[in-house]
Amino acid sequence: MDLEELMPQQPDGKKEEKQKSPLVSLEKDLELYASSIKEVALEIMLEGISANPIFIAHQHTVSIGEMILNRDELHTEWSIQASTVEEFIEKGIIKPEKKVLFLKAYKKPEDYMCVFVIVPEGANFIYYPYQKR
Repeated sequence: MDLEELMPQQPDGKKEEKQKSPLVSLEKDLELYASSIKEVALEIMLEGISANPIFIAHQHTVSIGEMILNRDELHTEWSIQASTVEEFIEKGIIKPEKKVLFLKAYKKPEDYMCVFVIVPEGANFIYYPYQKR
């Protein structure tokens, strides 16, 4: 699955002005969202949906996962959708042959949220601790 498929119908025309990294606002929002995200992660695991929840952080419309925190409703910078490693494999974001490698790198979901961050320039996985030490 390509990035364009994940982010359908994006407005054309990018702002050329210098902006600070979107990751600064993402960290602020993840701090705010941490307890809600952890609650959803535990629910996904306890209900047997998946042992490996993945959360998608985005600022546009994406076509994976289920919306759990909407930036428009919460007046924040980032929306969060909940998904699983199984959906990521099904959609081709994680190749089946890379599943074992991905799961080896996957951090303990009780302590870290696995976040797939999508920005117009690309996407990547990060692990963010629920409680900063």
